[in-house]
Amino acid sequence: MNNHSLPDSYSRRKFLKKTTGYLTLGALLSGMPRGWIGGVYAATDAPETANIKFGMIALTDCAPIVIAHEKGFFKKHGINATISKGANWAAIRDSLSSGDNQATHMLLGMPLASSMGLAGSPKKPMVVPWILNRNGQAITLDAKYKQIGIKKPADLKPLVDEARDGGRPLTFAMTFPPGTHAMWLRYYLGMGGINPDKDVALITVPPPQMIANMKVGKMDGFCVGEPWNARAVVEGIGFTATTTQAIWPDHPEKVCAFTEEFANKNPRAVKAVLKALHESSVWLDSMSNRAEACQIIGKPTYINCDPQSILGRMMGENDYGDGRKEKDSKYMIFSERNTNYPSQAYAKWFLSQYRRWGLTTGAPDYDAISKQVMRGDLYSEAMKEIGVAVTPDDTQIIKLVDSTFDPAHPEAYAKSFKVNSLKG
Repeated sequence: MNNHSLPDSYSRRKFLKKTTGYLTLGALLSGMPRGWIGGVYAATDAPETANIKFGMIALTDCAPIVIAHEKGFFKKHGINATISKGANWAAIRDSLSSGDNQATHMLLGMPLASSMGLAGSPKKPMVVPWILNRNGQAITLDAKYKQIGIKKPADLKPLVDEARDGGRPLTFAMTFPPGTHAMWLRYYLGMGGINPDKDVALITVPPPQMIANMKVGKMDGFCVGEPWNARAVVEGIGFTATTTQAIWPDHPEKVCAFTEEFANKNPRAVKAVLKALHESSVWLDSMSNRAEACQIIGKPTYINCDPQSILGRMMGENDYGDGRKEKDSKYMIFSERNTNYPSQAYAKWFLSQYRRWGLTTGAPDYDAISKQVMRGDLYSEAMKEIGVAVTPDDTQIIKLVDSTFDPAHPEAYAKSFKVNSLKG
């Protein structure tokens, strides 16, 4: 017997039973997040790949990725995360390029350099749909310069000139040639009339190794993220000459980067990562959570550092190590003041500095490169899906301590500095 031969009364009862069940299920699911069915995301909304391996370096600003993992925010958005600590930034870049890592904690300048094949970086297009933090880096000088009374970069110039002319130039370390720390250090030296390409020796040292290298006298100063500047003060080997936020208040710093290929193939997975990072970043910017955050990121698995050494500057409490102590209003932030939007203006500023310091010959294609790498579209789509207001700011005017950057005129800005290494 087929369904067409069933009595009318039976068919009506069966139909009512089925539709009542569907309506009940619909009512139950009406309060669940879009795409959520029976504890898993519906196929149309699920990340294309759930398993994502994140690279990180032992720095305080790895916190959003670590907290998203430890607090279950990645899991909430359908991502099975694993965290892999890299030895240095080049290793982090290579692990992302090869596909061993699918996402990574990265210096803002690195995706630009990789997309351009710049300064020794193998050419591999990368994208930035998320800025992890603002502020929170510093320039540390050897403690011996504290006794001489070095207060500003111009105070270093006579020492730099004497050492250079004597054939033993002063040595300064950064973490990656086209990275943020290299640009902050170059900018600082340039403010003092010091050409970092002609007057001093610049070396590359991984962040966790800065302290050990300064202890044995291998360098006169370094630029790195926290907690390593604070550790230099605690150990008495150096003092903080300046914070990077004193050079550029609320500057962008680290990013969460993906290869362009991965982002194009897995846009839902990328957006799931961004949604989780939003939750971890908001959690981090509640100051009542910062002590716990330092306990978590200070573990050997991550930074491997005393949580108290991390906490002070995370709270904006700066001991510079030369008698200055202050409450810094521009401490490291992770969500506030539109931290996370990947502004093309930031990319153009970095490109202008690459031009200034001869990392490019001739003017780079500021507009095309910035648009390719800084993916505000992915950011905006992800945030709108969870009801977070989006404020694009790709044309913002940026004010630094001694200059103003208009992203509409990056080449003129690059050429405006008296101290430079321009090529072509």
